[in-house]
Amino acid sequence: MKTNSHLQMRWMELLVAACFMGVSLLVITDSIRVGKAWGSDGPEPGYFPFYIGCLLFGGAAWVILQTLRGWKQDDGEGSFAQNHEFRLMLLMLIPSAVFTVSIYVVGIYLASLIFIAAFMVWQGKYSYLKSIAVGTGISAALFALFEIWFTLPLPKGWIEIWLGF
Repeated sequence: MKTNSHLQMRWMELLVAACFMGVSLLVITDSIRVGKAWGSDGPEPGYFPFYIGCLLFGGAAWVILQTLRGWKQDDGEGSFAQNHEFRLMLLMLIPSAVFTVSIYVVGIYLASLIFIAAFMVWQGKYSYLKSIAVGTGISAALFALFEIWFTLPLPKGWIEIWLGF
């Protein structure tokens, strides 16, 4: 019996493959912009990303072709997720989206601290003290790694600006 109330697996396969194709096209075009050839002093900045983007595009195209090819043979019964499973996915997706937006508001380090600590308390049932300690430690390690050792600035918020970074 065919159910139309659930999102079918083949539609999700097509959606994910299309997203991968979009990302691969972005990588390919940007690699062409920065240079994808082999220069006299070695590879240009876009050399390896260009070929990775091509492989990603090819893989996504293969998934789309296989999904469309199997469409006539499939009766469409495969469900991507039932309603309760979809709600569980949203319980992960929504906090992740909030984290992504909060990076631009409070910076990546504070947003990471809050995200890690909140998930430890919510999903892992750890104590607040342990969760805040781990979140702080990971954020401090990321700060040291990127800002101090690699001198690679990441998005900052008001705390880092207040501290002079």
